[in-house]
Amino acid sequence: MNVRPDKVMTLKEAIAEYVKDGSHISIGGFTTTRNPMAAVYEIIRRKVKNLHLYVHSNGPAVDELIGGGCVSKIEIAYGGSGKFAATCIRFKKAVQEATIEIEDYTNYQMTLRFLAGAMGLPFLPTRSSFGTDIINTWGFSKEARKNDPKIPDKKLVVMDSPFGNWMDAEKVVLVPAIQTDVTIIHVQKADKQGTGRIEGLTFADVEQAKSAKHLILTCEELVDTGDLRAAPDQNQIPFIHVDAVVHVPHGAYPTACHYYYDYDPVYLNDYAKAARDEKLFEEYLEKYVYGVKGQEELIALVGKERIQAIAADPHTGYAKNLKRN
Repeated sequence: MNVRPDKVMTLKEAIAEYVKDGSHISIGGFTTTRNPMAAVYEIIRRKVKNLHLYVHSNGPAVDELIGGGCVSKIEIAYGGSGKFAATCIRFKKAVQEATIEIEDYTNYQMTLRFLAGAMGLPFLPTRSSFGTDIINTWGFSKEARKNDPKIPDKKLVVMDSPFGNWMDAEKVVLVPAIQTDVTIIHVQKADKQGTGRIEGLTFADVEQAKSAKHLILTCEELVDTGDLRAAPDQNQIPFIHVDAVVHVPHGAYPTACHYYYDYDPVYLNDYAKAARDEKLFEEYLEKYVYGVKGQEELIALVGKERIQAIAADPHTGYAKNLKRN
């Protein structure tokens, strides 16, 4: 439990402190919404290697971490950026060429695995994935499981329900808990102590946050504790779970952050084109990741006109009249 009254760090400090070669990490967000992109870019710039990555259903953050050569193993339900890339491009390439190892679960199973970790349970039961190859196809070898104590001995277990056919469930699937070395979540608001507020859909972020040994929050706004205490029912991340708070405006860009900015279709389209070509992708990394020192420089590079175009309407939380194609 981390109860320090001030957990504010720079992004460089937080990533250097908690994300190491070989770390087991998870990242929040969903497809093109609230990916912790500033943190992802810092991880790539630091050339962190052999990460074991856990995600629910993520988009650009997964693709760029893999494309940047940071990931050796991934456990995931879905990786895609909607119409920009129905399946993440560098992720797909890495799986097809077997340069990373992958184990897949359903969306619900991944949520349950994070929830089990948050509850301190070794597993949780479900009926999800019956009738699919998710049960039969395992990605990690017995040797890999034996050599890494952070990987469970089995992907999942199918067993008879101890309650017979109660509720028409003769069998259940047990899925193992996830407890990461570090999880990185981007939120709209946080205070110096670490209380965090997500506005809009939370996806599996709260379960991920509570299942981590260490938690980094990047935030759009660093606010006074009193502002969050005025509406405590709207705060999902308790400060006791948080190790580092990093103030990074536009920290989810080019993905969306509800009530602050929409996703950038121009950036995501351009990225998709670059990701399909080795030379173009290297040029992309050099310009937009290695060529800037942080998110502030990236936003300046993109330009005011694009940033203004994705600014969120205060009533709907989304950009008005944005040309999404």
